[in-house]
Amino acid sequence: MSTLLTGARLVDAGGVTGPGWVLLDGDAITATGTGRAPAADEIVDLAGADLVPGFVDLHAHGGGGAAFDDGPGAIRTALAVHRAAGTTRSVLSLVAAPLAELEASLAGIAEVAAGDPTVLGAHLEGPFLAPARCGAHDPRHLCAPTPDVVDRLLAASRGTLRQVTVAPELPGALGAIRDLTAAGVVVAVGHTEADAALTTAAFDAGARLLTHALNAMPGLHHREPGPVGAALDDPRVVLELVLDGVHVHPVVARLLLAGAPGRIALVTDAMAAAGAGDGDHRLGNLEVRVRGGRAVVAGTQTIAGSTLTQDAALRTALAAGVDPVAAVTALTATPARALGLAGTFGRLAPGYAADVVALGPDRSVTAVWAAGHRVR
Repeated sequence: MSTLLTGARLVDAGGVTGPGWVLLDGDAITATGTGRAPAADEIVDLAGADLVPGFVDLHAHGGGGAAFDDGPGAIRTALAVHRAAGTTRSVLSLVAAPLAELEASLAGIAEVAAGDPTVLGAHLEGPFLAPARCGAHDPRHLCAPTPDVVDRLLAASRGTLRQVTVAPELPGALGAIRDLTAAGVVVAVGHTEADAALTTAAFDAGARLLTHALNAMPGLHHREPGPVGAALDDPRVVLELVLDGVHVHPVVARLLLAGAPGRIALVTDAMAAAGAGDGDHRLGNLEVRVRGGRAVVAGTQTIAGSTLTQDAALRTALAAGVDPVAAVTALTATPARALGLAGTFGRLAPGYAADVVALGPDRSVTAVWAAGHRVR
């Protein structure tokens, strides 16, 4: 069945047009334009709204009180929160855990992905992290990326392992980055003590992402640029940014967006408390306390993911003075490109996925289509 979305302003990485229309047919966009619209089986009048591509989240752990580590039922519960907030494609992130648990979690994600095209695969944020920068990952479950461990995790994912975070200073890390890249996995540098030179070596080995820039890594110093400086200086690399007012100051966020135009991906790093309110939750095996929307490991001030959704990240970016096209790009085209999916997701154009979000005047989400199905 075809659906015509009409009367809204169209905003994507190509700029702003409209008011205009978008024609969905099945799971694809078949036409867009201004002026006279074509016929369709269903017409949805969105006058006064902005239409943007569906958001792509490279990094989230859960929502709605459920975690992506906890099997297909929990995955579906958490995804519902993010779909309603405009995230139409998700990479499901896992924290460090015993290898057998990670294998089971990867198998659960593969099961869901087989029947849900909005799930793009799994992200192993752990276990290949530096102990001194492990953040909210249980240090007991960290390990080096040895070939046998990498092979076990690849096998368990049944072809759905999309992304892995690696601290490049770990024994065998550069070789693992090359092997994972050769297997079609996107490798991110993160949770690391690496300096700029070692980070650059990781990028030369094939890493193409920086996991939540500035968090769980050395800062940007004027004599030692560290991982952030290396990533900003390398046009091959996309930098994740958690724009929730907690992880990174808005001034710093603006500097990153200005310093790497088109290479910042706004991610949520959301844990189970996203959409569930304050209270006590878990992230992997660790207890997390959420107060005022801020999630920390219980008894510490260590940030434990976020309670963010991508629509809120968009509003925060706009409130910080980020150009609307740049902000939308950071939620859509840039993360899609980071996954090698630039021709499939992240634009309002013929041939792209029928992933569309309608935003009201206050930039709240009023309607969502994912893979051609209305989910809000």
